[in-house]
Amino acid sequence: MLQTNQVTMQFGGLTAVSGFSIAVKDGEIVGLIGPNGAGKTTVFNIITGVYTPTRGSITLDGRNITGKQPHVITRAGIARTFQNIRLFHEMTVLENLLVACNLRERPALAESVLHLPGYLKKERKVREFSRELLASVGLLENAGDNAVSLPYGKQRRLEIVRALATEPKLLLLDEPAAGMNPQESQELMDFIVGIRDKFRISVFLIEHHMQVVMGICTRLYVLDYGITIAEGSPAEIQKNQKVIEAYLGVDTRGDAGA
Repeated sequence: MLQTNQVTMQFGGLTAVSGFSIAVKDGEIVGLIGPNGAGKTTVFNIITGVYTPTRGSITLDGRNITGKQPHVITRAGIARTFQNIRLFHEMTVLENLLVACNLRERPALAESVLHLPGYLKKERKVREFSRELLASVGLLENAGDNAVSLPYGKQRRLEIVRALATEPKLLLLDEPAAGMNPQESQELMDFIVGIRDKFRISVFLIEHHMQVVMGICTRLYVLDYGITIAEGSPAEIQKNQKVIEAYLGVDTRGDAGA
């Protein structure tokens, strides 16, 4: 599904990510973890076209998407959410989805201006699709609500379902459990697994909430100062000495870490 090969991102003399290689298979939920400042969001920005890597390559289903513009990558099948929720706050819940649907269903300018039958047909199709999506995640009753008026947990869910409206093959989630209490985090875990199964997509997520990543991810990659220090199953990562040292800042063999 997704493969990065020795991806490196430099900003002047600073190397934010160095030699990052990953493979995400069909139907997997893969996690990317590491201390603050490790380069995790930079990896997401490289994959989604916000940054063009200094070196290395990225492929989706065998197609090279390295350096492509974000909208091209989204159309190819990668959607994402952000660490800080980025909804269109002045729009309703339904309107947030309608905007995302324009990626796949874009009427011609003349159709839109003149409200020709072709435009009206596409508009009905998009609205029906959006309402079905909202119903599938329990947000249909909020369709007419202003997005900013939703509780925090529902705003997170709306941002995810808006990404799903672009019909992705791969969904990137940047700290989806940020700011959630234990009950909300558990509900989010069930939600992510549910959308993976229902929409038959792969999920690649960044998360600091260890209960979430250990509970739903099949494999984990660990970054520290832009370098991959470990890869494996959640059980393997929990026992990895390099990972423990990176998080605790302590040499577990007895010496103080830098």
